[in-house]
Amino acid sequence: MNILVIGSGGREHALVWKIAQSPKVKKIYCAPGNAGTAELAENVNINIDDIKGLLKFALEKKIDLTVVGPEMPLVAGIVDLFEEKGLKIFGPNKAAAQIEGSKVFSKEFMAKYDIPTAQAGIFTNSKEAIAYINNVGAPIVVKADGLAAGKGVIVAQTVKEAMAAVNQIMEDKEFGAAGDKVVIEECLVGEEASIIAITDGETIVPLASSQDHKRVFDNDEGPNTGGMGAYSPAPVVTDQLMDTIYNSALEPFMVGMKREGIVYKGVIYAGIMVTKQGPKVLEFNCRFGDPETQPIMMRLESDLVEVFEKTVEGKLQAVNLKWKERAAVCVVLAAGGYPGKYETGLPISGLDKISQLKDAYVFHAGTKGPGVLTAGGRVLGVTALGDTIKFAIDNAYRAVSLISFKGMHYRQDIGKKALKCLRKRARI
Repeated sequence: MNILVIGSGGREHALVWKIAQSPKVKKIYCAPGNAGTAELAENVNINIDDIKGLLKFALEKKIDLTVVGPEMPLVAGIVDLFEEKGLKIFGPNKAAAQIEGSKVFSKEFMAKYDIPTAQAGIFTNSKEAIAYINNVGAPIVVKADGLAAGKGVIVAQTVKEAMAAVNQIMEDKEFGAAGDKVVIEECLVGEEASIIAITDGETIVPLASSQDHKRVFDNDEGPNTGGMGAYSPAPVVTDQLMDTIYNSALEPFMVGMKREGIVYKGVIYAGIMVTKQGPKVLEFNCRFGDPETQPIMMRLESDLVEVFEKTVEGKLQAVNLKWKERAAVCVVLAAGGYPGKYETGLPISGLDKISQLKDAYVFHAGTKGPGVLTAGGRVLGVTALGDTIKFAIDNAYRAVSLISFKGMHYRQDIGKKALKCLRKRARI
């Protein structure tokens, strides 16, 4: 099979890495890719928002299956375009991708189908939004309606911060048209988990649980980022809790989509807050998480290409996923200044030493050639396996210590919450 993977981040490198292990695969292309994907696939210089250019390429190269990594082309309708031309493509169509493309749509959908989530108000006028904040107080969460590259969610600790966030989104238009509407919701308290599932519209199959680390600094301090690290499995998600999440969020999601007349095929990612009242959905995303995909792919034993094929064909009920019993941890190495301004084009050293480590792999995110240079805010996702979360953490940071580039920074507490959860469970 000829396979095209769309995207250029760590998530896409992890998908390419796993796809390359399938005996079904003849050739992989990645558009636009990065320095890491270039080692396993042929990078193609087509941007993710050029969906007509991607379609032309797929037709010319007789691509048997396209896998869409980021949300932008999904929200733009790339799946509809490819399917019109008879091409197989993994991902939800434009109507389905609204679940991430519009936080207003998502919030109203959850309310309609009784999916537990935070109480919220929806606003198209900044003055009304500020009046609402003054009425309910803080802490509170302010979300831009549309896509904002993971940065359109602001957790405000004070009313002043929340009002500034509304102005930043609606008046200053920091995220453009994505800020024409805002969702303002209660700040849920608890521990977060990422529940990523694959569905063909009839069957929904959860992947291994994981946990992301959004804040840029240790102890969950500093601004939100696209994700500074992740681990799988997430001990907070017990088998019992997973059953609850399936019954209260995933199954109602499937029922709701069908009642809306939408055939949802691809990934559904539920960001979950485990509260004292039970699990609640923070948001739904229409694609794999990044960096959660990196440790999840390290643990997956099943043939990913077969899973994608069965999903597209509506035969997911035949799939039984197999997982390594081991844990996996991903530590993101970021550019100095990220998520604000940062320098690019910096040489990276030490990558050649990673191959000497048995259980570690480096997934490239913001890199480019020739050689390997930095080309983004999140540069690398150093990912390692271990027989336990503790060993996986140790292996990941051992690999991190071998890599360097000017200004490199990373969190030193990835996986700490998992260890805390396991210690607490051992005492019960």
